[in-house]
Amino acid sequence: MTFSRNPFCTFFLLALLFFSLTVFLKKWHFGLQENKPFGDAARPDGLTPERERLLQQLKERQQELELLDISFDNITSLEGFKDPHLSSSYTKTVLKAELPQGLFVALKSVNHQGTDMRLCMDDFKDLQGCHELVSFKLRKEIVLLQKLQHPNIVELKGQCQDSALVGGITTVLEQGMPLQMIQLLQSPWEERFRVCLGLVRLLQYLTHSPLGSVALLDFQPRQFVMASGELKLTDLDDASIQEPACQEDSDCLLQFPLRNFTLRCSPSKICEGLNEMRNLYNAYRYFFTYLLPHQAPPLVKPLIHQIMNSTGDLKQSINETLVAFEEVLHVYKSGLHLENLPPSITRDYAVLKGMRSVANMEYRCRLSYNQQGCVLSVHSAREAALICTSHPQCTSFSLSSERTWTGRLLAAFRSGFSHLVPDVNSAVYMRRVKASGAVL
Repeated sequence: MTFSRNPFCTFFLLALLFFSLTVFLKKWHFGLQENKPFGDAARPDGLTPERERLLQQLKERQQELELLDISFDNITSLEGFKDPHLSSSYTKTVLKAELPQGLFVALKSVNHQGTDMRLCMDDFKDLQGCHELVSFKLRKEIVLLQKLQHPNIVELKGQCQDSALVGGITTVLEQGMPLQMIQLLQSPWEERFRVCLGLVRLLQYLTHSPLGSVALLDFQPRQFVMASGELKLTDLDDASIQEPACQEDSDCLLQFPLRNFTLRCSPSKICEGLNEMRNLYNAYRYFFTYLLPHQAPPLVKPLIHQIMNSTGDLKQSINETLVAFEEVLHVYKSGLHLENLPPSITRDYAVLKGMRSVANMEYRCRLSYNQQGCVLSVHSAREAALICTSHPQCTSFSLSSERTWTGRLLAAFRSGFSHLVPDVNSAVYMRRVKASGAVL
């Protein structure tokens, strides 16, 4: 593949050249001076202490990639894009691009003005060496994305590499939206549970991945994005596929701000399971604690309580945790919590099938799918009737063919409406009025 024939790579090559030029223009900021000896006095072999340390770090990074059996031979190209939007992190620069087919992708390259680059220049004052050193994180992420494929990991769609430009690597990734925890906390419980379930499925895969047990060393919500309602891991540059060596149990210590755990040192002198437990406890403290218990349906609250206890104390493996999550999903989808409801609960409502209400008078309720009204997930019309009866302002609700990811129905609750229009995919349930004029 040549860059002259690939406008996608040509664009990003120009972007990389722009950032490289900016770094050159700011070289005095990094303390570079023309014709000044590099660091301390050079040794007879021509190496300064700074240069020697830089070469050692480059060697260690290369060995880490060799451990992953890295290969950049399979390069995929995507042609045609428009409207890039720039954002940056410590190591990487991200461009958002739209392909001619309307597909949005994320383009990642080395951030030549990021924190990692600045710190490297402060330490070594070697522009080319720092470009190469900082690019190792992106190269590592590429090979991990090649080898780790899961619905909860962003898809690697392609990559470009310019051999003439140090650190000139660009990855093309599935586009996602940054995870917004505050927004997620305000979403319906069903959607919050979906995020946690996806995370547990991901961690179970990482524990038994083709590379062995993978630990996410920089486990933070910012490492994830949302795509099509699913949580997806997008940053893998700090992942580790090695579990620590040990001589005794005290070497297998997991330290967190509020709790510490000690695992057993295996006969093979490896802290087996440490990566798994690290991931699981981080999932508990960053995700489960905030997303699972709040507003959980009464039927699944005991199961959620067990999950919180077992993960908070690391009493169960990731396999057992996944089984517990799948049980919550089964119970929630089954409608078992409606078994004690009398079938007559819907008799208090007049049903108009094939109709839809218009000019509605909406009211708001907590954890609604629609922030301007009251739209909730229900198992059936019986559950919707139970909810409407419990809302004093509710006089009617409607069900359509729209469903959530669990297959449950979406019910829209209203305090009134103007008139009805035909709609074969909808049914309107209106509360009957007593002879006194009061709503039942």
